[in-house]
Amino acid sequence: MRRVIVRRSSIHGKGVFAMRSLGAGERVFEYKGELTSWREAVRRHRRDGIEGHTFLFGLSDGRVIDGSRGGNSARWLNHACAPNCETIEDAGRIYIYTLRPIRAGEELFIEYLLSVDDPLDEGVRSQYACQCAAAGCRRSMLANAA
Repeated sequence: MRRVIVRRSSIHGKGVFAMRSLGAGERVFEYKGELTSWREAVRRHRRDGIEGHTFLFGLSDGRVIDGSRGGNSARWLNHACAPNCETIEDAGRIYIYTLRPIRAGEELFIEYLLSVDDPLDEGVRSQYACQCAAAGCRRSMLANAA
């Protein structure tokens, strides 16, 4: 039986939902996509004009997984300031694990902690506004939203 399904999310666009109960610490799936450089990924992102979606996942070695190219359902994981899943990098691959037990039908979330090169003005802040509505929400998907 499949563990997750992608469907409309009340938080943002599409989301990933558990089809069955998942245990704490369970590996759900791998974040897949084309492995490329940040330079190429940003160029594509600007050229393709993908508004409101972030399918780029940075690796510790400076490369990026571009989920918009050959990606799987993991690219639809939404951000939450109090996530129920975490990402773990292992040998240049990203895996998503549950942080706590998850009920069937519950949406899965990770904390994006995005970084941008642009100055943090109101336009940039609004582009990366968080909509999770969790208690203690930082109101931003950015790592340094201060």
